[in-house]
Amino acid sequence: MFAAERRQLILEMVRANGAVSLRELARVVQTSEVTVRRDVRALEAEGLLDRRHGGAVLPGGFTRESGFPQKSHLATAEKTAIADLAASLVEEGEAVVVGAGTTTQELARRLARIPGLTVVTNSLLVAQALAHANRVEVVMTGGTLRGSNYALVGSGAEQSLQGLRVSRAFLSGSGLTAERGLSTSNMLSASVDRALVQAAAEVVVLADHTKLGTDTMFQTVPTDLISRLVTDEPPAHDDRAGTELQALADQGVQITVAGAGPAGSGSPSGEGVPPGGRSRRDVPLPGQRRTHTPGGPGPQLRSAAAALAEQQPSERARVADMRRR
Repeated sequence: MFAAERRQLILEMVRANGAVSLRELARVVQTSEVTVRRDVRALEAEGLLDRRHGGAVLPGGFTRESGFPQKSHLATAEKTAIADLAASLVEEGEAVVVGAGTTTQELARRLARIPGLTVVTNSLLVAQALAHANRVEVVMTGGTLRGSNYALVGSGAEQSLQGLRVSRAFLSGSGLTAERGLSTSNMLSASVDRALVQAAAEVVVLADHTKLGTDTMFQTVPTDLISRLVTDEPPAHDDRAGTELQALADQGVQITVAGAGPAGSGSPSGEGVPPGGRSRRDVPLPGQRRTHTPGGPGPQLRSAAAALAEQQPSERARVADMRRR
């Protein structure tokens, strides 16, 4: 395929989906990510699209939100790995809230296997994934249906969450930065997500590497309220994603990175591999969250990017689950 043909196809994909990852573009046009990145730079120079960390979006993508059909085909492998790890954080008998999104829908499919759960959600897709689960109680908010992402929003949804208290909230969004935290492109969705956060003792953000460094209009969760980020391992060449991970860790966010290794790889006993067969490891925290007691002990500062690069394959399937509060 000639460069002009590749770029036309890339442009058509971005126009159709709103946002597409470099990995997906490379797969479709059957070339390397290095070549695709060069094509994306050229198209950006012409003003035809905007680059984002690990992907490309339409110009003005700061305010545009893709619909569910488009989002469901983006970064599918990464979302699967993230959902596997997020589900491993949940124990039998917990009560959690799960927000709307394609990644949280994947999480819900895995939560269906955990008995004794109570799951509160404003997402029809999350509820559908749990509808036939044995011993899982699903509580839905009220509200007005927002068809683009099959979520209930508005004052009815927010009021139904008042007085609720659960152990964890699992949320995704359109972008994540260390400066503003999690954000989304829709005001109504952002407002409900903030209500979900208020109901939880701990906030877990699910975001693949393409969302790192992306900022959208409406803040949902400020960085100092994010307890943990579950993400996938960024490509080795994506320095900006590594920098953003470091900045998030500097502010006290515990970062759990999903690998794509098979179950038990690098560990004869399969230690650190959840039932979904995805390896996991936590990037060490550089310091305490700001709300902790000043002067308390904290781990040694270490670059998140370095932590990703220095791990040996045998270590990538191990868990260093640091539950620092």
